[in-house]
Amino acid sequence: MGKTTAILLLSALLLSACSNGGSSGNTAAEATVQPAASAAQAAPEPSAQAAASPEASSAPEAEPSAAPAAAGAAGAASSSAPQPAGDNSAVSGEQPVGGTPAAEVPLLYHMNKNYDIVPNAEGTNKKVVLLTFDDGPKEADMINSLIDTLDKHHAKAIFFVNGYRVKEHPELLKLIKDRGGIIGNHSWDHIVLKDKPYAEVKKQIEDVQKIVKEVTGEAPHFFRPPHGAGGDVGKKIAAENGLLYMTWSVGSLDWEMKEKDTNKTAKLITNVTDQLHSGSNILMHELPWTVEALDTLLTTLEGKGYSFADPRSIELKMR
Repeated sequence: MGKTTAILLLSALLLSACSNGGSSGNTAAEATVQPAASAAQAAPEPSAQAAASPEASSAPEAEPSAAPAAAGAAGAASSSAPQPAGDNSAVSGEQPVGGTPAAEVPLLYHMNKNYDIVPNAEGTNKKVVLLTFDDGPKEADMINSLIDTLDKHHAKAIFFVNGYRVKEHPELLKLIKDRGGIIGNHSWDHIVLKDKPYAEVKKQIEDVQKIVKEVTGEAPHFFRPPHGAGGDVGKKIAAENGLLYMTWSVGSLDWEMKEKDTNKTAKLITNVTDQLHSGSNILMHELPWTVEALDTLLTTLEGKGYSFADPRSIELKMR
């Protein structure tokens, strides 16, 4: 009995030892695995958050570079006139659709004592000519033909009109205005003014101002005395009415030509080119042969490197 009991007791002790060793082994394994499992569960949270809201992580890095750009845009906006949202005209400097009103044509030139057109500033094109036509308005066909040719060459001209002609045919004056011609004052009766008394010269000039404004809504800004002879009185009255007084510096001599003359176009062009210089103030008339010669004349001038001054770009004071 003693031996059997001893064997049984030994077996019980061995079983107890194995059971305790296995339990502690599992506990140790759990202890080492648990932090790894916790880390695995915790790691996806920042990644998932970043994927759901990219701005959260990228915005702080973007701010330093975005801020100067925003400041620059704000600076550009504050340096220009307020514009409605989406209007880029202030940024680009371009005019809104519709173009620049005539009153806003920049003043680039002035007239000197030789009646030439002179740039106001360095860098402005000085190789320009001023185109003018006297003694109208006469006939719609001639007016339309002249302006058709001017339009073809992107040119403007002054049409110096006589008051008695405007009174007879106000519709012709309106035609000039409607087609973009610039209207000038050439006195009422086309008489020599320099020896006339103040009151008579005043009436000759101011009656034209009045009738032109009645017909077109705007009084002339330029005055040319008939025969280039206005005298001191003519200059004084022109100034009193805000008119730029001028004669011319290049004569086409078209007024000396006759219907029966030959080669009138060639003669007119030669007359102009022989006197041509920068700023030339070219005198022509509303005459059939001038109408015929104009396209060739303007083409010739362009070929020599000249362009055409817009009369509205000329200051109304000689200097």
